[in-house]
Amino acid sequence: MIEFSNISKVFKAKDRDVHAVKDVNLTVNQGDIFGIIGFSGAGKSTLLRLVNLLEKPSTGSIKVQGIDLATISQKDLRQLRRRIGMIFQNFNLMTSRTVAGNIGYPLKLAGAPKAEIERRTAELLKFVGLSEKAKDYPEQLSGGQKQRVGIARALATNPDILICDEATSALDPETTADILKLLKQVNQELGITVLLITHEMHVIQSICNRVAVMEKGQVIEEGEVYEVFTQPQHPTTQRFIQSVHQDIPSEQILKEWQQSGGQHLYRILFKGSLTHNPLLSEITQKHQVPFNIIYGSVRELQNKMFGNLLISFQGNDAQVKQVINELSQRVEVEEVILNEG
Repeated sequence: MIEFSNISKVFKAKDRDVHAVKDVNLTVNQGDIFGIIGFSGAGKSTLLRLVNLLEKPSTGSIKVQGIDLATISQKDLRQLRRRIGMIFQNFNLMTSRTVAGNIGYPLKLAGAPKAEIERRTAELLKFVGLSEKAKDYPEQLSGGQKQRVGIARALATNPDILICDEATSALDPETTADILKLLKQVNQELGITVLLITHEMHVIQSICNRVAVMEKGQVIEEGEVYEVFTQPQHPTTQRFIQSVHQDIPSEQILKEWQQSGGQHLYRILFKGSLTHNPLLSEITQKHQVPFNIIYGSVRELQNKMFGNLLISFQGNDAQVKQVINELSQRVEVEEVILNEG
């Protein structure tokens, strides 16, 4: 478990203070795959570096596995850091060492016997699917293979927590999917808590169960991934969601609909089992209100279904109001107001 309590980090610039992190309160529970997302400069990398005191907080406290980092000695901090693995965007592999040498290096630093290093290295090579690459050097590997080595190295000391700093942003989409699958395997099979930062919302969608959105050093939204994705509150979060789901039709489609005399446009969100029910048809037939689907999508998110429809209702205001009132008792309904002209 990681607990951030009123954490702030201020850097001194030439003529001003830079507040990289401002009054952050977050709890990452044991077993979470917790994602922190934000645009460049949001403060997410700084927050990550506070977890193992690579950066010291200006104010507030951080607890890792119940231990307040401000109260422990340097010796205890070194021991704690062995329980926190890290993987990086640019892999950070040592070019002069083989794949096996890179993976076993943390154990060598810890003074482990040679036989233990060899056993653990072979075990991790098998886990990440690189047993045949043990004697290769980093320059002989693809980007995805390098990141697999980075993950294996981070797991060498049997950590409780794995921190991922933009671990997939240098990879192509197919390789990214493979690495995310491996991280999920690390979490589920080894019971390791994963804390990752990213600027890519599809990474959050793919593997995280909880997410925090950062902007200008602050957490502006936080919660279960499904709830944040299906009901984003902050405009920045909505921008991230739209970048993945593209749940808004093009302006041209809406313009053509408006020019054709369309009216009574509503967005309807269906969650869970409601995506399988003919709710819309039943209610509109009951009130004799025809409708057109201007845009729609249904997708799976965190093993739950999520439907998003843009509906144009046809009929007088009173009939449409009856439909909307009844729909609103079962699903989320939002009127869409278009700009004139």
